[in-house]
Amino acid sequence: MAAKVTFFQVGNGDMTFVRLADTRGTSILIDVHIRSVADDPRDDTPDVASALRSRLKYDDKDRPFIDVFMLSHPDQDHCGGLRKHFWLGAPEDYPDDHLTRSERRIIIRELWSSPLIFRRRSKNHTLCEDAQAFNSEARRRVKYWRDHGYAFSGNRILIMGEDINGKTDDLSAILIRAGDTFSRIDGQMSDVFSARLLAPAPHEDDEKLEEALSKNESSIVMNMEILPSVYSRNPMRFLIGGDAEVLIWERLWNRYENDVQVLEYDLLLTPHHCSWHSLSYYSWSQWGEDAQVCEAARNALGQARNGATIISSSKQIIDDDYDPPCIRAKREYDDILDNVDGWFSCTGDLKDKAILEFEVAIDGKLIPAIVGAASAAVSVATAAAPRAGIINQ
Repeated sequence: MAAKVTFFQVGNGDMTFVRLADTRGTSILIDVHIRSVADDPRDDTPDVASALRSRLKYDDKDRPFIDVFMLSHPDQDHCGGLRKHFWLGAPEDYPDDHLTRSERRIIIRELWSSPLIFRRRSKNHTLCEDAQAFNSEARRRVKYWRDHGYAFSGNRILIMGEDINGKTDDLSAILIRAGDTFSRIDGQMSDVFSARLLAPAPHEDDEKLEEALSKNESSIVMNMEILPSVYSRNPMRFLIGGDAEVLIWERLWNRYENDVQVLEYDLLLTPHHCSWHSLSYYSWSQWGEDAQVCEAARNALGQARNGATIISSSKQIIDDDYDPPCIRAKREYDDILDNVDGWFSCTGDLKDKAILEFEVAIDGKLIPAIVGAASAAVSVATAAAPRAGIINQ
């Protein structure tokens, strides 16, 4: 089974599915944004739920499942549709066995969650119901581990980033600290996957900074290494950062400027849907072309390897004052790619298509594989087609 990365067309939102090239076909879903209109057969919004379900496996009880669900941060455009499409609760309490396959909620074998994304939410930011449900499920799984000292599929969780004041000190067995590299997925070590967690991290040495950080600055930032097979030593590197803004990318550069391989990537999902706020402290709508880029943040996001691909999970990017997505940010990413013969694409350009999918080639490079709707995906002749023209087919 080939390793694949699938981006779903969800407007200004994130929903990314990773399939690993192991015998289990291990699956990782990073964020979800299934809008109610996407579930309405009378609406022409791409049916991303069906596109996702067509890629899932079923367990021995005929329940659809994913091995991992990671929530980068608790905004509606990163967790919308979670309660409707996923089972949040103990696996033994799963209530959907009497329903048809297409109606059964998806089992999540392991959660990847950060306590800081909930602790740092703004006092004026009320969690949406899906985010509240995710937080409750994360707490249930942590409690299960504390009560039992172990957990099996359906109850597992990995904590991404330690909490403040020692609140996660007793969770070392399931804690990934910022800077750590790990390969464990749902209780098993992977031969084709590893990831370094880059953020979030508590800043207890700077109380004012810790108090000022918001949910966006607390997004999970991670650089994954995905091998095309167990026999390959040429990983594809996939950098993700939720809605992390300029402060975080600036701090990451200050930390890793002498070890830039930590930030190098073959695939980048632009933070915050190609927002200028990830590259600058200046507002695009207020400053326009006079807005200054933060060189440190741009450097952190500019470590593209030869032939790299950058994806904006957003609406179409046009030359206007809106942000996100922001035309000025796109120009910066285009400039980064010009130096490495890379390619930029936006899911909003897919129009009525549901997905943009890539396969990891044996040399670790990305091959555009499929652009299509959920029920009638169109295979792309990648060997002959120019990459820039693929999304228009």
